[in-house]
Formats: sequence, structure tokens, C-alpha cells
Amino acid sequence: MTAIATAGALSLPISLRRSCKFSSKKFQGIKRGFRVYAVFGEESSLEDKKSQWGTLFDVEDPRSKVPQCKGKFLDVYQALEVARYDIQYCDWRARQDLLTIMLLHEKVVEVLNPLAREYKSIGTMKRELAELQGELAQAHKQVHISEARVATALDKLAYMEELVNDKLLEDRNATGSDVASPSSSTSTESSEVKRKLPRKSLDVSGPVKPYHPRLKNFWYPVAFSTDLKDDTMIPIDCFEEPWVLFRGKDGNPGCVQNTCAHRACPLHLGSVNEGRIQCPYHGWEYTTDGKCEKMPSTRLLNVKIRSLPCLEQEGMIWIWPGDDPPTPTLPSLQPPSGFVIHAEIVMELPIEHGLLLDNLLDLAHAPFTHTSTFAKGWTVPSLVKFLTPASGLQGYWDPYPIDMEFRPPCMVLSTIGISKPGKLEGQSTKECTTHLHQLHVCIPSSRNKTRLLYRMSLDFAPVLKHIPFMHYLWRHFAEQVLNEDLRLVIGQQERMINGANVWNLPVAYDKLGVRYRLWRNAVDQGDKQLPFSKPM
Repeated sequence: MTAIATAGALSLPISLRRSCKFSSKKFQGIKRGFRVYAVFGEESSLEDKKSQWGTLFDVEDPRSKVPQCKGKFLDVYQALEVARYDIQYCDWRARQDLLTIMLLHEKVVEVLNPLAREYKSIGTMKRELAELQGELAQAHKQVHISEARVATALDKLAYMEELVNDKLLEDRNATGSDVASPSSSTSTESSEVKRKLPRKSLDVSGPVKPYHPRLKNFWYPVAFSTDLKDDTMIPIDCFEEPWVLFRGKDGNPGCVQNTCAHRACPLHLGSVNEGRIQCPYHGWEYTTDGKCEKMPSTRLLNVKIRSLPCLEQEGMIWIWPGDDPPTPTLPSLQPPSGFVIHAEIVMELPIEHGLLLDNLLDLAHAPFTHTSTFAKGWTVPSLVKFLTPASGLQGYWDPYPIDMEFRPPCMVLSTIGISKPGKLEGQSTKECTTHLHQLHVCIPSSRNKTRLLYRMSLDFAPVLKHIPFMHYLWRHFAEQVLNEDLRLVIGQQERMINGANVWNLPVAYDKLGVRYRLWRNAVDQGDKQLPFSKPM
């Protein structure tokens, strides 16, 4: 049974024959026995093995059917057809590579079969193994070539998707004078005219309009948990309304209107007593649900101020400012596994939150704007692209090793591959050994003001977290970077209010910013299904 089990483990065909003679006197008292033979020939041929795998590997080579388009201008449908054949060829090639390796594996098993030693010399086996080793090396080389083909095909698809997005931004209402008549132009001239059509701009101009109520129907992270102690308050503005955060008797956070029901005094100027916020004017005290439980020097009345649903998760305080019932789950904003949070910073900025998001979702400006901070010494690439799925709000920058995502309603997450502070390496974050992860939360305080929450995490140098006063250094650096942006974005805002369109001519590397604006427009228009999001 040991020999049978060994052969079975090696996937070897075996034959069981009854033997009339026994090679050992030990078995002379036994009338029956089995002898194990290795069987070579048709029964174990590799062609038979291949036929057994036919359903997986019997795929037609698609190269003979590929459209001949060399030197031609292709429309979207023709380009998609070519890309489809590219993918089919990659699939066929990958199957052939795998089949080759599997067949070579079978050959190795045959050569190493201990039952075959009586048929082959050691020299013959060494020679066969050396030949198989060379064939395996060639097969693995072919696998790497196939991997490169797959990467090229994916790049083509990403580029085509970029072209499709550009096509959607073209002005379809161009006047007849901009387009030559079909009778007087060749197909090549028509293609040239189409490429010269002006792009359709996004209209982001004029004073900021009042926020649509639907934009409020999201969970908003508004503070870091470490900033909200049991005896402290955090005043915030959200959608042009004043609120104040504090912790109740149970330690859970609450958010109430930052206006006393008695004489409209700001509550955050008072104090927190036994889980209630006390007005500094006459001492009225409110719980986290807005109920007034104490009115010194007068009879207690049934008074309640507005409160918002408020939760704490993963080190952040969240509120739901909308009128719709809040969703039962909150999105996770935790840094990826292996990262340690080093800095949590809050800033109040004099710009509309949409303009700040536009800036954060754009990396092409870095070598021109951030020349004194993180992009100092960067070269200007000949082409900057943001590669993303057709229906996604996330992707990666090329040639920068930076992954980025816009997460509704107001969050930007990014992971940056770095070699040392201020330097980039590699062509993707996966090729980098150390990384920086950033979270930016842009809360719409008012139509011209944003509350920014910034969190920075590293997957290296954890000792930095324990160096005294290090958080001051992180804040100083963050303010330097932000100030380089602010002088530009404030100028944008001034011109936008006076009628200039800040999205007049989007180009290819504006893809993520354009998608944010399309999402925002759908929210403002009250669309039931928002773009780039799962059906509700």
C-alpha cells in the first residue's frame, strides 16, 4: 500500500498484477500477492493528460480574428472591439502558459518516479532533468511576458476610458459653422473637426448657492475623539448652523444647537457639569439630546433645543445634519493595516468646501504649487494621468506612486509611496517600501468656510509618535503645504463669486475632480440615483 500511495501522490498511473512468484521468502506462505509496476506509454502519455484538461485549455487562438486596424483612426466601438480581442488573446496566452507548466510538471514527475530507476541510468535522469529545467525557465519567462501583456491591455482600457470621458465632455451643441458639411469633407477631415470641438465645461461660477437639503443626509465626521474630553466642548458650524459637541454622563458624545433657548447665548462659552452643558448667562443646563434639566432661580419648564444624531467610531465624532433618518452604519476611515496615526489636525479655512475638495483631488498642480514643501525638486512629467474604473471615485496617479479616493460626501483618502521624507519612488504604491496615508475631511461650515480635519499615518518609524512636541512639527508642515494652496484657492473663490467659471476647461488629469463635481451636481439636483455610487 505504501508504493500505491506514493504513486498516487505523484499522480502516476499504476497497474496492479497478480504475481505467481514471490521475490522474498517472507511471502512464501501467502498464495496471493500484488506487484506494483510503473506503466509508461499511451496510458500515461502527456497527450492523454492534455485531453483530460481539454475543457480548460482547448480555447481557440483569437489572433486570426483580430481586426486589421493599423494606421487607421478608430471610433469608440472599433477601439473597444480591438481591446476585446486583446483581452481574449491574453486569456488564451495565459491558458497556454499554464498548460505548458503543467505538462512539464508531469514530465518531472515521470523522471523522478522511483519505480523508473531500473529502466534509466542516473546519467540519463540528470540529463532529462537538466533539459526540463531549461524548459521550465523558458515557460516562466513566457509567464512574465504574458503578465506584461495583461498590464499593457489594462493600460489601454484605462486610456480608452479616459477618451470616453473626454468625449462625454465635448460640446454636442456646437454651431453648424464649427463642423464641415459631410459632402465637402473626407472622413479624415471629419475626424479632425471632431477632435477640435470645444469641451463641455462644468458650470461652477457665481456666488455659492444655498446647500441642497439632500447634501445634509450623510454622516459627517466633525471632530477627533481625542479633542473631546469629558469636561470640554467643541463648537462647530455645519451648513451655516452653529452646533456644540460635548460628552454626556455616559461618556457618549452629543451634538446640540449652540444657542440657549432662554436668551440665545452661545452655549460653548459655558461649561460641562455632570454630563450637561451649562449656559454661562443664567445657568440653564442641557443634556446631549437637547433637553433642559436645570433652570436655576425659576420654575423648571419643559424646554428642549435641537440636537443631531451623534455617534463615535474609530476615533472620530460623527453627526447627521439631515432631515432623513440616519443610515444605520458609518463608513470606515481607518488607515490601512500596518499604519500608525501620527497627527490629527483641525483647521478652519475661509473657502467653500467644494473648492477645497477640487484642490485635494488634483495632484497635477504639485510641481508648480508646492515648490517649497513636499514637491520641491519634482520634475514636470510630460503626461499626468489618473487611472480609475469607469464607475469609480478612486484610482491611482501615473507617474506618481499615489493612490487616491473621494468618499462621499466630503472625504479624500490617499496613500503615498515614499523613500524618505519629501521624496517619491517607484511607479506605484506597491513598489514602495514605506508609505504615508492621509485623510482630509472637508466639512461645509458655511458657503465660504470649511472645517478641515486632517489625519496623517505612517507605516514606518513608529518611534516618531513618542517624541515630545512632534505634533507641533507635523502641524507646522501641514500648514506650510496648505498655505501654498490657500493663496490660489482663495483667488479662485474671489473670481468665482464675480462670475468666473473655475471648471471652464477640464482636461484628462482632472478626471477625479470632474467626477466629484458630477456627483455634487446630482446631489444638488435631487437625483434619486447618484453617479459613481451603488444603487440605493
